[in-house]
Amino acid sequence: MRSGGDETQIREAGVGASSSASGGSPSPNLEWRFNQTLRNVQGLLKGRSFPGKVLLTRQSEPVNKCISPRTSVPEKIYAETDFRKGEHMAHVERQGLGYGSSKRGTNPPIATVPTFCDENASSDNKKHSLGARATDSARVTKFTKEMSRTAVILEKLRELAWSGVPPYMRPQVWRLLLGYAPPNSDRRKGVLSRKRIEYLDSVAQFYDIPDADRSDDEISMLRQIAVDCPRTVPDVTFFQHEQVQKSLERILYTWAIRHPASGYVQGINDLVTPFLIVFLEEYLEGNTESWNISRLSPETISNIEADCYWCLSKLLDGMQDHYTFAQPGIQRLVFKLKDLVRRIDEPISRHMEEQGLEFLQFAFRWFNCLLIREIPFHLVTRLWDTYLAEGDSLPEFLVYISASFLLTWSDKLQKLEFQEMVMFLQHLPTQEWTHHELETVLSRAYMWHAMFNSSPSHLAH
Repeated sequence: MRSGGDETQIREAGVGASSSASGGSPSPNLEWRFNQTLRNVQGLLKGRSFPGKVLLTRQSEPVNKCISPRTSVPEKIYAETDFRKGEHMAHVERQGLGYGSSKRGTNPPIATVPTFCDENASSDNKKHSLGARATDSARVTKFTKEMSRTAVILEKLRELAWSGVPPYMRPQVWRLLLGYAPPNSDRRKGVLSRKRIEYLDSVAQFYDIPDADRSDDEISMLRQIAVDCPRTVPDVTFFQHEQVQKSLERILYTWAIRHPASGYVQGINDLVTPFLIVFLEEYLEGNTESWNISRLSPETISNIEADCYWCLSKLLDGMQDHYTFAQPGIQRLVFKLKDLVRRIDEPISRHMEEQGLEFLQFAFRWFNCLLIREIPFHLVTRLWDTYLAEGDSLPEFLVYISASFLLTWSDKLQKLEFQEMVMFLQHLPTQEWTHHELETVLSRAYMWHAMFNSSPSHLAH
């Protein structure tokens, strides 16, 4: 293990202080703040594991101070390593997940972004995914223990869920994380039953009526939903089934009628799909492509729709202004993303500005659909484990996830001109992504959040 170069390596890996615009040396105050923050983050990471993150250690000096991590529950350590250009960026005590090194230079280091380099990653590391971690026996035991309590401790459940939920536990865990199902197990069955009946009544009241009883706006909205449903996740055959699209239509229209402040906004249709898949997994086995919803009873389908409806409602309760007129919440997140990228990776920020590329041109869709359209659909439920574990902090953390996602291709983007960047960002090369790449994005996001979120000059909008 190297110790003397650790501080330099971590600075170069994207956890560094901002340099001055002129390229000169940072002020003593900034240098002190960086060193202090570095020690804090190392204290956070040293000797601990935490959800979906890397464990960095230093042997050269003890750490006396540390900042509080989102989770303080020790978990099994997974060594995940990654290499870039033949250099080991930092000592990483996890398997298969890590960070690339950045270019060395004489100027004071600024935050640069690690990228994937498959040619240098071993085949074993590529195959190792955190999808396997979610079903690790030790983690399953912890989940089982938490879920078996008479009253589930939601904070502990969030800590576990951040790193991924075992698929067969996901329906129960998601209902709890969203507040749809109560923590008290004695009340759970009754609450779910009442909520499902309420949904059924709403469908009868708002959806199962003739068009003559609808307003012109309601007819127009229903038609738009009917147009959008066949376009939802077009590359997954299951969502092209007529019965599945009818379920989507009922859920979306009923939600829109009961939430008139926003009504239906294109993109909300994507947000139903992870819930639909997860709750169907309680009844259907095997690959999604082989599922046949017609095998389920009308009561089962109604219960699944109800669960999707209520979970969608709970999710969007925390981001209401994302889907109201002009979607100010999303615009606010886009501006915060622009500021964060400038803070982390000034060269790519400057290049995008010089080329005239506005963040709204690509990031609006990211926030509107919560990145569902940007990654392979089989990774979406894993990503949403982290989303739901974040709870009310999700909109804030989405900015860091999006920054980590974008800066995966920092080096590539700096070589492209405006039109090429637009085309690249609209068709990102994520088709072959596995849990490995997704976990790296989440890990970087967590580390940058720990570094930058408490800075008084950061994200001032």
